Amino acid sequence: MKKVYLFLAEGYEEVEAMTVVDLVRRAGIKLETVTITGNNEVLGVHDICVKADRSFEEINCDDADMLVLPGGKPGFMNLEAYEPLMEQIDYFASKGKYIAAICAAPTIFGKRGLLKGKKACCYQNMENDLKEAMISYEDVCVDGNIITSRGVGTTIEFALAIIEVLTDKQNAENVAKSIVYN
Repeated sequence: MKKVYLFLAEGYEEVEAMTVVDLVRRAGIKLETVTITGNNEVLGVHDICVKADRSFEEINCDDADMLVLPGGKPGFMNLEAYEPLMEQIDYFASKGKYIAAICAAPTIFGKRGLLKGKKACCYQNMENDLKEAMISYEDVCVDGNIITSRGVGTTIEFALAIIEVLTDKQNAENVAKSIVYN
């Protein structure tokens, strides 16, 4: 069974995180939420608190097929400031393993030099931080092992892209149909 870690920091965007959790789990993929805060309860940007499945210290990223970063301000900045997670993002990218980010979080990949020559998108007016990427204004970009998306309004498509790359197109279509998404 495929495995995904989705990382939570104070100020994460709730819709981007929880929609991905919901849809990816519906697809039969094991997804665990991981806090980098040292506290299992993590407060989102709109004051919605969730209990993470695990803390960063409790996981082994080598067990995962994909690492996912939701956006939200200051959530994405808190993720970026957590060096142990950034080391794992760099490692996954160097090994061709999947990394995914939505909203402002794709800028983390850009600033780390992971988007060179890759098609990528992010939240509006932050494209300058997609360093060396082929900037796109599509809702979701999948280029090799990197998936990026623009924001809350593109979260369902982002989750479905994750499902498709980790399983297959039919599974993504089945999940979309089950939630009455066209």
